Amino acid sequence: MAINKSNIVKQLKKSYPNFLFKDLNSLVSIILDEIKQALKRGECVELRGHGVYEVHTQKARISRNPATQERVATPEKKSIHFRMSKEMFKKLNNDK
Repeated sequence: MAINKSNIVKQLKKSYPNFLFKDLNSLVSIILDEIKQALKRGECVELRGHGVYEVHTQKARISRNPATQERVATPEKKSIHFRMSKEMFKKLNNDK
């Protein structure tokens, strides 16, 4: 099962029943938007106990179409790289 925004909001609602659903939804949206904006600016996002999100840039290059062997110019592109924290690694691998 995949985790999505609505599941996060539902879990928060269970943990904090005094908060309104729309307020929790707004909170999660604001946090996710801030993470997106920081990554868009090329900044590193560190969530303690979870991990680090970084933007890696792949340089433009000349590649080859495998079907026709034609040379194709591939533009520069960015991707998000995630490095998990030691705490997360231990939890995933059942180490204590």
